[in-house]
Amino acid sequence: MIGSNLLALTITFAVAIAWLRIMDFFAHRGMISSSLSRKIIHAGTGLIFVLCWLLFDGDAINRYLAAIVPFGITAQFFLIGIGKIDDPASVAAMSRSGDRKEILRGPLIYGIVFVIATLVFWKESPVGIVALMLLCGGDGFADIIGKRIASPKIPWNPEKSLAGSLGMLAGSFIFSLIVLWVYITVGAFNYSLTSLLLPILLISLAGTIIETLPIKDYDNLTVPLAAVILGILLF
Repeated sequence: MIGSNLLALTITFAVAIAWLRIMDFFAHRGMISSSLSRKIIHAGTGLIFVLCWLLFDGDAINRYLAAIVPFGITAQFFLIGIGKIDDPASVAAMSRSGDRKEILRGPLIYGIVFVIATLVFWKESPVGIVALMLLCGGDGFADIIGKRIASPKIPWNPEKSLAGSLGMLAGSFIFSLIVLWVYITVGAFNYSLTSLLLPILLISLAGTIIETLPIKDYDNLTVPLAAVILGILLF
């Protein structure tokens, strides 16, 4: 079984890195904007990683093996952010302004949260999965939709819009629902999907409200933290 789990680790690493490099390629060549590539990376990497957990067997120790993937990518982010690794493509894909130091805020926190959620919740509870889906799918949709659909601004945070918040709510709910449906279908979780609809909706709504707060670059921490607290109460 060790060999199969090492293969799972290799596949997870390969798919995650391939996704990052593809987005880096498009952003670095101006085929998509850096802001769009940043959010596509945000959404897709998390979804891919959590689905790849299913490649590992159920032994609890494999959470540490799986956590190597976000830890390795996060370490790379850190080294790029402090200038130890020269990677213009990654800077273009993950920063808003082209300043490598931006990676030390949102993207770095994103990676750290994934490592912690993997180690703490793994495949033993839907709490970690839903928290991560709010972080990747919800936050990703909020930015993508909010910048493309004109709508009123949120009164307490003019940098956020109603369209973006609705995108956050929809992305959080849909991504969570898709991943938990997959887990239930393969027998990883013993839940009925209908019993999870209300908890997912409530957590998504809470995360959406938290995301509107004027805490720039730290919603990658506050949103999943709120989701975890509420998820522990509801699941």
